[in-house]
Amino acid sequence: MAKSEIISCIDVGTTKICSIMAKPGHGGDLQILGIGLTPSRGLHKGLVVNINEARSSIKSSVRRAEQASGLKMESVYVGVTGRHVSSLNKRGVVSISRNDRLVRSDDLKRVLQSARTFTVPNDRKLLHVIPRGYAIDGQTGVKDPVGMHGFRLDVETHVITAAVASVQNLVKCVRGANLEIEDLVLEPLASSEAVLRHDERDAGVVLADIGGGTTDIAIFKNGSIWHTAILPVAGYQITRDIAIGLGMPFDAAEQMKRKFGSVMSLYDSAEEEEANLNTNGYGVSYQDLSNIIRARVEEVLKLIALELPTDYEREVPAGLVLTGGCANLRGIASLGQEVLGLPVRVGAPEGVYGIADILPDPAYATGVGLLLWGNKKHDGEKTWQSGSVGESLRRLAIRMRKLVIH
Repeated sequence: MAKSEIISCIDVGTTKICSIMAKPGHGGDLQILGIGLTPSRGLHKGLVVNINEARSSIKSSVRRAEQASGLKMESVYVGVTGRHVSSLNKRGVVSISRNDRLVRSDDLKRVLQSARTFTVPNDRKLLHVIPRGYAIDGQTGVKDPVGMHGFRLDVETHVITAAVASVQNLVKCVRGANLEIEDLVLEPLASSEAVLRHDERDAGVVLADIGGGTTDIAIFKNGSIWHTAILPVAGYQITRDIAIGLGMPFDAAEQMKRKFGSVMSLYDSAEEEEANLNTNGYGVSYQDLSNIIRARVEEVLKLIALELPTDYEREVPAGLVLTGGCANLRGIASLGQEVLGLPVRVGAPEGVYGIADILPDPAYATGVGLLLWGNKKHDGEKTWQSGSVGESLRRLAIRMRKLVIH
């Protein structure tokens, strides 16, 4: 199978490393060829804290995906998250000086470049410049101005930057596994590709990917990205509270959360409510476990609410879509609706087949989303990233190839 026919990605998470290899199928679907899943080591809250351990975890994950597919993984799309990521909105404007006053693709590049003409600190790296909307001669709400006539072209963009050191550490770990980097993608943007519907993006929707180390937020309005944020609170804090509150090791608390985790105060009957839950020799009551989880999840939901527009019930009528591993907690959608007063659903990836039994699960939204991002580029479609924005990170990846990795 030709290299160009394979799309690969690595979701470098705080609790797991997930490597996936896929082949583009019909209608935008993906045929999954190989999946490599390993526990994550050397990362905390989305950041590399031990390069050797992180590189080893990535290598192990890649090796398993290659064994499952019988193919060699050569280049990958990689997700980026962490508290070091920040965003802001910028405007750009250019004149259409040709006699025919016709907007061409080159004009789009010029106006996006205009929006990027601001000073990026030396310790920051530009990740994405994402068009939110265009205006021609003051006419707003233009989605694709190419082919339209006008004298002035405006664009409003959402600009995302990341700490150079954090990006370099991640690139070094991936390069240490003998892989090329096709693109670095902000994780909530990737997750949105996997779980959001077009009608939700148009109406206004909030995506919250509650993973192991971070909660990644993306707000969409009128089909475009509106706001992004990374919260350093997620599943790790829930597990830690269980371990401390119930007096058990962290690993046992993690298994307890995954097996029995719920935010519901009661089981369906009082008899079940009193039942003891056991794992690895540790026993707790359902009520104690659910009380701890519910308190922490309520806190996460309230932090998400702080990122929403003031009049969010009107601005995001499609509500909140929860994904990520913690979205599997029983009752979380009902709790979200109770806390935020919005429609809430749990989003899981769709449109994959092959050896994809585990992938239709919220925990794999980022991994599948990275593949879908890559599939759009493979098909020559527009992604949320403008055509030339990824070049700076591509050059960074090339420079990182020159590092001597021990």
